[in-house]
Amino acid sequence: MADEALDTQATNKKSGAIKWIILVVLLIVLGVGGWFAWDMFLKEKLMGGDPQAAAGEQAPPEGQPIGTPIATGNEQLVSLPTFIVNLADPLGRRYLKITLDVEVINDKAARDLTAKEARIRDAVILLLSSKSYQDLSTMESKILLKKEVAERLNQALGGPQVLRVYITEMVVQ
Repeated sequence: MADEALDTQATNKKSGAIKWIILVVLLIVLGVGGWFAWDMFLKEKLMGGDPQAAAGEQAPPEGQPIGTPIATGNEQLVSLPTFIVNLADPLGRRYLKITLDVEVINDKAARDLTAKEARIRDAVILLLSSKSYQDLSTMESKILLKKEVAERLNQALGGPQVLRVYITEMVVQ
């Protein structure tokens, strides 16, 4: 009986040691995998280490169409007046109140944006009033709306001058 007790204790000690060894090996594998993922995928994005920028090249990002504005460091942020429009819902009882800030490529584009305010407001109001509540209810639809507004503004300004559109206030009621 004493031999059996010693055998079970030895087996328990061995299985406990094996568990610790497996745990340490798993932690090492996870650490190496995490470092590899950081080095290959996230490091350049998070640390701003773009090899093209370091070489002084100005190329549009992949997938970005030609004619799209490129950030130069002289960007200006222009606040547009608040828009209040009726949405294109069947009952016509919903409205949208939205305030937009527009990032443009330079000071001249900012002046153009304010000088052509009537044309800009018309383009944005026509776009917003064509939307329904369902068109604005998801995160993806809001991102699409920002892209559509940027396209309309670029059309109204006569060229690729708008970098980004920011929604600073949005109420659908």
